[in-house]
Amino acid sequence: MNILDAIVNAQDGAAVRQLGSQVGLAPDQATTALSALVPALAAGVQRNLQSPGGLESLISALSSGNHGQYLDRPASLGDQSAVTDGNGILGHLLGSKDVSREVATRAAGQTGLSPDVLKRLLPLAATLMMGAFSKQSGGV
Repeated sequence: MNILDAIVNAQDGAAVRQLGSQVGLAPDQATTALSALVPALAAGVQRNLQSPGGLESLISALSSGNHGQYLDRPASLGDQSAVTDGNGILGHLLGSKDVSREVATRAAGQTGLSPDVLKRLLPLAATLMMGAFSKQSGGV
């Protein structure tokens, strides 16, 4: 199962519904948003894995964080800590807020959704992606 499918299918779609409700999107719109955001985030993971110490850094993040909670308990996406975690993940994956804004703007062009909504979703998408990685790796 790929990462996007793992997120969309977690808890029978509860994470997608939670994500959408937080920013005023229907579940299908939230899925569309994730479909545009997750590949960009996954590309950031790929870039990091190719850098010196990248794999060790990912393993450390997966083993020290409780990222799986966001898939197990989607309501936790409503906690400020989910946004804080997501922004930390984005810093590692994308490097700067400018790149994060670019990702959101590109996703807006692909989906027709507001760039502002996608900017708000981006850290939560990052937490969900790390949660999916954590679950697929068996919590490392």
